Amino acid sequence: MIGKKVEAAFNDQINAEMYSAYLYLAMAAQFDAMALEGFAGWMRAQAQEEMVHAMKLYDHIQERGGRVILQAIEAPPSEWDSPRVMFEDALAHEKVITQRINDLADLADQEKDRPAANFLQWFIDEQVEEEKSADDVVQKLKRVEKAPGMLYMLDRELGQRASTAPAAEGD
Repeated sequence: MIGKKVEAAFNDQINAEMYSAYLYLAMAAQFDAMALEGFAGWMRAQAQEEMVHAMKLYDHIQERGGRVILQAIEAPPSEWDSPRVMFEDALAHEKVITQRINDLADLADQEKDRPAANFLQWFIDEQVEEEKSADDVVQKLKRVEKAPGMLYMLDRELGQRASTAPAAEGD
């Protein structure tokens, strides 16, 4: 049985993960409007991963006899000044999510909730990857800033990313 504090915190994290999906989908929409389909595809794949993260939390709550309570999802921004600014915002957002996951791990430890602590290790590892992935693109965008034609090469490279989200249970 999941404790009420952990249950509430996991419900809040479901909302944060769904907001992440909305944020990346908003970024994909702007990239589509800019005719940068590779960047848009990268962000769409990221949005799909965030939905998988939300569902992992959802399933954990359900499996432990808790109750999922969905909350309103805040609207994300819809405009950014440049691809670099979008990826810098994505990186900053991932750092916020990392802190939230670390806080959840601390709560699981405080509540002596071993199943939650064990479950959260996957998210801790995932956040290392998430931050690195966004930072890698920020660094590439910095390098191509003075050569706008290179943006299209980077767009083609980012378009190669396929969603690495694990299949949902039962698939």
